[in-house]
Amino acid sequence: QLETLEQEEQEHLQLRAHAVERRTHIVSHQHGMTVTRTLQEGEGEPKCQSFSYSCDEVRGLLLEGASILLLRVLACRQAVPPGLTFLAIDTENHLCTSSY
Repeated sequence: QLETLEQEEQEHLQLRAHAVERRTHIVSHQHGMTVTRTLQEGEGEPKCQSFSYSCDEVRGLLLEGASILLLRVLACRQAVPPGLTFLAIDTENHLCTSSY
């Protein structure tokens, strides 16, 4: 019965004189989950998007941190159950499925 209460991700990409930084903050609350994504390219103004999902929509959601933990458990067991699929969030912060 593990669940993610909060998760923070940060990516920074430097291409010569052009930098791109992407931050994603995910937080659970009593009504579901909110995902906030901030993208900053170079010295420009940060662009922020926020998505909210209800408890029913995120039931069974496996975020990146939990996915890493699950992969370690599967590696220790040296087995992946057939058809192992979870709800996930894609790079655009939309719900999708992830299969192992």
